Amino acid sequence: MTQRTLIKNLLAATDGPVSVSGWVDTVRDQKKVQFVVLRDESGAVQLVHPRGEEGVPDALADTISGLAQGTFLTATGELKHDERVKLGGVEVKLDALDVAAAANPETPIAEDSGVDKRMDWRFLDLRQPKNNLIFRIQTTLEHAWRTYWVENDFIELHTPKLMASASESKAELFEVGYFEGKAYLAQSPQFFKQMAQPAGFGKIFEVGPAFRADPSFTSRHATEFTSVDSEISWIDSHEDVMKLHEELLVAGFQAVKDKHGDEIEALFGVEVTVPTTPFPRIPLADAKRIVAERGYEVPRLDDDMDPEGERQIAAYVAETFGHEFVFLTDYASSIRPFYHMRHEHDASLTNSYDLIFNGVEISTGAQREHRIDVLVEQAKGKGLDPEELDFYLDFFRYGVPPHGGFGMGLSRVLMLMLHLPNLREATYLFRGPTRLTP
Repeated sequence: MTQRTLIKNLLAATDGPVSVSGWVDTVRDQKKVQFVVLRDESGAVQLVHPRGEEGVPDALADTISGLAQGTFLTATGELKHDERVKLGGVEVKLDALDVAAAANPETPIAEDSGVDKRMDWRFLDLRQPKNNLIFRIQTTLEHAWRTYWVENDFIELHTPKLMASASESKAELFEVGYFEGKAYLAQSPQFFKQMAQPAGFGKIFEVGPAFRADPSFTSRHATEFTSVDSEISWIDSHEDVMKLHEELLVAGFQAVKDKHGDEIEALFGVEVTVPTTPFPRIPLADAKRIVAERGYEVPRLDDDMDPEGERQIAAYVAETFGHEFVFLTDYASSIRPFYHMRHEHDASLTNSYDLIFNGVEISTGAQREHRIDVLVEQAKGKGLDPEELDFYLDFFRYGVPPHGGFGMGLSRVLMLMLHLPNLREATYLFRGPTRLTP
């Protein structure tokens, strides 16, 4: 039996016997010759079968005529290099087909189907080369990040996703039954990654699921998402966290550009730009003033930047600095969690930032408050009962170094890198307020 060859490796192979396995993309059933475009996880190839004389039984021709799109099969035959073949410069003259699983002849989705319909049939939607590429890019991106962390002596953690109490806002918690009591799905690994600092781990990272009971129906929100988190000890300010953050992104984008840049340009029409460092940094108050000068007034419902404001400041940064990223810094303590450190000389501001990429916030980072007495007072100032936070506050009662970190949405990074219209396209199986399947 001839060993299976991935389609992407056919061009480098020598002419002769070959076996390829994949699914049927198209069939051209002509009078004198039949063509099948076969796809696998690496690419597509043309299979060819010249029909025999009319009236002479041809079982292979009958099999090809009955193939439905999506049928999985193994094809064996003779590989031939031919520069006239538009699809990859090679073709396989068929000797035999072995059908592993036939597909229904009527497919439920088409390329022009709406995103909700495509999400219903996601396993079929993912067969598209563009969608396949998204998740190869995701693999490369995560591998590059993990390589950066490991080479810089970070420790990888896997924190629990079942929690006894809230890590941040109770309003965004999913409550689940837990034996005779109840538990909550973790919104982030915030408390647990901070726990690693008094444990003496120093530098940690995690890539794992997070859950937000947020009934948003926007293009950038999900109820379950993959969070990319890192936390480091012995920092002087949130500037150290931003430096880590930008170095990590540069490593990831460089790896993606090196491995997939040409394919991304061909399939998405996007040139991946490796960001230069340092990224621009703009205090939030200055950013709001800049946006106002551009003709948009951020609503003063709170002290945050709204989505249109994010788009406007990103446009300004692109025009002024030629950069796709910008750190918005110095957020008001009124809208930041109690554990964010306040400015030394202005308690109304925090040592924190949001990272904006192509007009959308992808991350929040900060220096954490590590002094137990200050932390307790800040919790009280937010209307929190310190006794309910005892398990967290205990981390700080036995010594903890100055530290900080960030959490970042993986799918948002992919969405914005590839200029996709929504988060669902960049998520393997999306979960939102009205979607729990497939």
